[in-house]
Amino acid sequence: MDLSNLKPAQGSTKSRKRIGRGQGSGYGGTSTRGHKGAKSRSGYHRKIGFEGGQMPLYRLLPKFGFKNINRVEYTGINLDTLEILAEKLQTKDLTLEVLRNNSKEKIKILGRGEVKSALNVTANAISKSAKLAIEAKGGVVTII
Repeated sequence: MDLSNLKPAQGSTKSRKRIGRGQGSGYGGTSTRGHKGAKSRSGYHRKIGFEGGQMPLYRLLPKFGFKNINRVEYTGINLDTLEILAEKLQTKDLTLEVLRNNSKEKIKILGRGEVKSALNVTANAISKSAKLAIEAKGGVVTII
């Protein structure tokens, strides 16, 4: 036995079905596509979701949801983050340029955490609890 007489096992391989090669092949005429109808034509493509004429599922189910085009997205920054940032930069004035970190997002100050010193904060929006906490320590809040 050597490499020159290796063959696949008997019956393990089949030749492919050559359709549309004349009547004598047994696959001529309709070329296994049946008679007439869209599926027998060249270029046939069934639409996505087509269920044979039955009402498709995507049309049976109701629409839902709403996307408000006027919604304003804010990036929230909490009081404890403001305190850490003020200590890190060693400043009491926290402007939008400092808070934004070189992006165009709108900033909203939120009330989680505590403020230990008087901070001068400039932001696009602020929650009531955050405003009370900053002003209680003698800080100033400016809303743009």
